[in-house]
Amino acid sequence: MLFVAGGTSGVIFSIIPLAQAARDAGHEVVMAGPEDVMPVITSAGLAGVAVTARKMLDTLLYDDGSRRPIPTDLHERYIFNGRCFGRYATWCLDGLLEFAGRWRPDMVVGGTLVFAAPLVARHAGVPYVKQAVDMGEPRTIDLAAAAELGPCLERLGYHEMPRPDLFVDVCPPSLREADAPPAELMSYLPYATKGRIERWMYTKDDRPRLLVSAGSRISRDRDFEVLSGLVAKVAALDVELLIAAPPSVAEALSPLPSNARAGWVPLDVVAPTCDLVLSHAGGTTVLGNMHYGVPQVLIPYLPYALGFTRRLADYGAAKMVRPEDDSPENVAEACREVLEDPSYRKRARDIAAEMAGLPGPARVLGALERLHRAPAT
Repeated sequence: MLFVAGGTSGVIFSIIPLAQAARDAGHEVVMAGPEDVMPVITSAGLAGVAVTARKMLDTLLYDDGSRRPIPTDLHERYIFNGRCFGRYATWCLDGLLEFAGRWRPDMVVGGTLVFAAPLVARHAGVPYVKQAVDMGEPRTIDLAAAAELGPCLERLGYHEMPRPDLFVDVCPPSLREADAPPAELMSYLPYATKGRIERWMYTKDDRPRLLVSAGSRISRDRDFEVLSGLVAKVAALDVELLIAAPPSVAEALSPLPSNARAGWVPLDVVAPTCDLVLSHAGGTTVLGNMHYGVPQVLIPYLPYALGFTRRLADYGAAKMVRPEDDSPENVAEACREVLEDPSYRKRARDIAAEMAGLPGPARVLGALERLHRAPAT
């Protein structure tokens, strides 16, 4: 099985559990991706093959190195994002085709928005499985990516993007869109890099514990102001404040409030102790905390996150604050509301129970194996 990863660690985390299940069942598994995410793949015990030296963030630049302007209109932003994902797929495609031609996979599994995966599967003449990495993106992104890939489609002799032979969705049924495509549903299992845990991670004091996160891609050069802004907005709350951040980012956040701690936060250890999570509404951040039944306050700074943020808020397991309304007063008030109203915790636990009742990766693997054994049509 050839798993094709996206260009950042967050989306890779989502497809690792299924890849590990396939490996543990005795299948030959390789995960392809860009050079800069190979450590994430190999640290999960998976064989990795680099298919491009370029980085996902390079899609935001013109060939001369100048930065592409990011549209402010929501629809235009979706098109911009789709073009970026399509551009990135073109950079990965030749490396994928070369590797697949030599290794000869029997199946290709690609995460959502990994648009090179269906092309290499079609070229190799093997089934293509698409796995969701969050709770869904606007379909305009897919259309824009296909437009960007037009020359590649023409070169390969395809008239349209190949469709998946199987779609694996990690969105729980209660939060799926009404017109969502048929899918093999799978329980979302959070994955993150591991390390030594300390006592404070699995114990808490008498105050509510609030975790602040801006995702796994945060750095001093990227989205730092998002994380620092979130921290500043809730610094005055009477809570135990945990801030998820790489060491260099945590250092840059100093000085911290007396009630705060910043650094590496293992979600699987810390989340069960949390009363609330405040985040930028990144897909894997939201799903991971849903898995542990933690209520959330979400500010969807990324436009693609608006749809599933609204659905989770309508369900009652989260409170949404629109980016244009993210004043310190509004964010702090939203946090107080979620902490004081037990209905948020109940609904968050309801959705966690629903997720836990879905088949895990080992069971869903059976559907992939049946697809491989099915006679070609």
